[in-house]
Amino acid sequence: MRFATVLAAALLVPGAALAHTGHGSVEGLAHGFAHPFGGLDHLLAMFAVGLFAARLGGRALWIVPAAFVGTMAAGGLAGFEGLDLPFVEIAIALSVVAIGLAAAAGYVPPVAVAGAFVGFFALFHGFAHGAELPEGAGAVGYSAGFLAATALLHAAGVAAGLAGPRLVRAGGIAVALAGAVLVAGAV
Repeated sequence: MRFATVLAAALLVPGAALAHTGHGSVEGLAHGFAHPFGGLDHLLAMFAVGLFAARLGGRALWIVPAAFVGTMAAGGLAGFEGLDLPFVEIAIALSVVAIGLAAAAGYVPPVAVAGAFVGFFALFHGFAHGAELPEGAGAVGYSAGFLAATALLHAAGVAAGLAGPRLVRAGGIAVALAGAVLVAGAV
């Protein structure tokens, strides 16, 4: 209960801070920060990355989320530029299943493999964020917003995962099952 309260407060406080004008591209930053929370697919996949990193432990606690954020930034740039990336929606839905299952599984791949695994899906998430840049929002602020929100969701997943392996397993299974519903809706 305490974790849920802290997470809710962390999610609400940045929105209040962005209510003031005159601080750069607030509109882009606010829209970008809100974007990952607007879709269950993004929310679940990013949380699952944190669970997966917690399952792996050690350097993976920061390398796996950093691989996701870095590759997502590249995907966002491709989306901003109007490049074409096929199967974006289905890849995002599949990412929820795949990363959820990776978190739930007992297999521990090398950190580089885990980073490449989440990075593959991050490309699609970033592309979707970039392609959905709101009219008039600054791309830099918008990007900073969705990258910050993603890092926050990863941190929440890591924090939840560090509570114990049973929570990682149960959380991963729940995410994967929700992802299966999303995949069914995307096909």
